[in-house]
Amino acid sequence: MRQITVTEQLLIHQKASPMATGRFTRLLNELILAAKIVSREVNKAGLVNILGLTGDINIQGEQVRKLDEMANGIIIHRMQRAGLLCAMASEENADLIEIPPQFAHGDYILIFDPLDGSTNIDVNVSIGTIFSILRRTHEEGPVSSEEVLQKGDHQVAAGYFIYGSSTMMVYTTGDGVHGFTLDPSVGEFLLSHPNIRIPEKGKVYSVNEGYWNYWDEPTKKAVSYFKSTDNKKRKPYSLRYIGSLVSDFHRNLLSGGIFMYPKDSRDPKKPSGKLRLMCEANPLAYVVEQAGGAASDGEKRILEIEPYELHQRTPLFIGSKEDVFKAVSFYREQNA
Repeated sequence: MRQITVTEQLLIHQKASPMATGRFTRLLNELILAAKIVSREVNKAGLVNILGLTGDINIQGEQVRKLDEMANGIIIHRMQRAGLLCAMASEENADLIEIPPQFAHGDYILIFDPLDGSTNIDVNVSIGTIFSILRRTHEEGPVSSEEVLQKGDHQVAAGYFIYGSSTMMVYTTGDGVHGFTLDPSVGEFLLSHPNIRIPEKGKVYSVNEGYWNYWDEPTKKAVSYFKSTDNKKRKPYSLRYIGSLVSDFHRNLLSGGIFMYPKDSRDPKKPSGKLRLMCEANPLAYVVEQAGGAASDGEKRILEIEPYELHQRTPLFIGSKEDVFKAVSFYREQNA
């Protein structure tokens, strides 16, 4: 059977669009190369002393892991030299990452989480890279903050790489969602999951119930609903929680279900929750909506949130459409 590579599929879509120039295809190819390098390093992490902590603290106030730092450096190094970006933003960097003047500049902005789920690195749980691509709104001059702080529905592409039993790339350019699996024998991502569609309703809920005492009442009602029965007419959902956003999301995208990371009262410095709007919630929300699902902060659609700062945080309810709408209904009841 003939296998389709990511590049082939991109070129097919490029031909279908009379406005396509090929620059976006080149951009994704550079990102794919960076992910291949990260995948290689992840697969041998325990052999080359890149597990554990560096001793540094990142902008999120979290301890930086060696593999986090390595992945961040690889992506920045590759993408700065691509000649297709005007700026980047990473979960690991406090400020916008500029493209040095000695390199060519382009029209795109890349926002990424270099290694999501990094707290699971040392125990060999699947982790991933999440990315969001925006187009700058001004033609020239320094990149302004308003060009980066665009709503999620302005993304031109988004997706993730997951480094697990196999390495996969899942992405969308606004025309469906496709999954590719890395064949290490040829070094190419090959189409393995065309036109991914998330089930309308799932059988799994993913949430860290250890934080129950820190949740508000609507969150407790939502979780209680998913784990309860209704006079034996409705079976309880199964709890499946890995603690790696990209892994939990990927499982539910393929099989159906809901992932929840609500706000909680543990840390008054993070009243809106833990997850980052720009580099985590927005790209995954774009993917899930293109696959027929939904994503909300409990009150509004994730992709409609107006960002006000680069490392803004948000609650997240994401997955099968019926399940997300049910969770959100408990918040609407409270606000009615």
